Amino acid sequence: MSEFKSEFLKTLSERGFIHQISDPQGLDELCAKETVTAYIGFDCTAPSLHAGSLVPIMMLYWFQQTGHRPIALMGSGTTRVGDPSGKDESRKLLTEDDIEANKAGIRKVFEKLLTFGDGPTDALMLDNADWLLKLNYVDFLRDIGRHFSVNQMIQRDSVRLRLEREQHLSFLEFNYMLLQGYDYLEIYRRTGCRLQMGGSDQWGNILSGVDITRRLESVEVFALTSPLLTTASGAKMGKTAAGAVWLNDEQLSAYDYWQYWRNTEDADVERFLKLFTVLPMDEIARLAALQGSEINEAKKILATEATALIHGREKAEAAAETARKAFEEGEMAQGLPTVEIPKADLEAGLGILNAFVTAGLCASNGDVRRNIKGGAVRINDKAEQDDKRQLGPNDVTADGVIKLSLGKKKHVLLQPV
Repeated sequence: MSEFKSEFLKTLSERGFIHQISDPQGLDELCAKETVTAYIGFDCTAPSLHAGSLVPIMMLYWFQQTGHRPIALMGSGTTRVGDPSGKDESRKLLTEDDIEANKAGIRKVFEKLLTFGDGPTDALMLDNADWLLKLNYVDFLRDIGRHFSVNQMIQRDSVRLRLEREQHLSFLEFNYMLLQGYDYLEIYRRTGCRLQMGGSDQWGNILSGVDITRRLESVEVFALTSPLLTTASGAKMGKTAAGAVWLNDEQLSAYDYWQYWRNTEDADVERFLKLFTVLPMDEIARLAALQGSEINEAKKILATEATALIHGREKAEAAAETARKAFEEGEMAQGLPTVEIPKADLEAGLGILNAFVTAGLCASNGDVRRNIKGGAVRINDKAEQDDKRQLGPNDVTADGVIKLSLGKKKHVLLQPV
């Protein structure tokens, strides 16, 4: 581990957040001697951020915790263009109403992790639409565009990889780098911001901002990126077979969120405890040393601590208790995810294949059949081996539900209405 002096870079380094820094020594000295302002941008492409966005959010959290001022930049301006980084095709263009609704959704998570206000280390929330939508195109090209080298732009990963794969790259997307670079300049002028952070796929875009700000303001500003995370088995962070692991309640329940972290692979436990909880490092070292079946206790602590940060301690502990009852006591826990079905469908006979697909436990009828054959399908805690089985009113328990289970960890309640 590098010998950083500043508490911020020490913390990020020991927890595994650092991939690249434009000038490590310069940034370390700056953070050690004064209160620094840093920002990370989040485009408004969905109504919630997902678990893959947690690394940059936690970077802002630790930045504030170590005595600095974080800025969460809402990218409702750049969302109108679309970031080509790491993508093989153009983003779907959203309406202004969609973008505003998405912005309202993703703002929620920051209020849980950052303290906003007027103090020297209180967080700010800005929106790049405030300056990007007012730009005069010809003035922008003359004042900003002339400082960007197309030779360099086509060497940036976000552009180069798309061109190498011979995938379409629109001129609209090609402009994204200019706009993100201009964001850094504008935020520096408004707030004195000296650091932009982001995922490693943003390195080229961030360096564009560093360069334009240095040129036009004659000031040293910095770039810091985190590694792009995959799980030990190579899966993308924040994605499951069932879809994205959303951070907002409306998109994903606290229980399902808890389950995502509980199902962490053994090899990822220590890394995820460092990145996605605020537990002290000595406690993380203790949990990481657990072996064999004991590692499940570390996974439960990871799940509860990670869920508490996003959903609150009460919901996190309720999710842990629901899981304990469902898996350890075999009870019909009412905290499990519930899917409503029409009573008429049940009275007419609901096929087991349809039931498991409707509940979201399997992706297709073939998927259900494979799981039945593999002995993973249970109805009201009893193994089921007949893929032609029909669920009916007699399967409804005294709790008024039918419990569907896939393996030991995935459970959904069907509730006739």
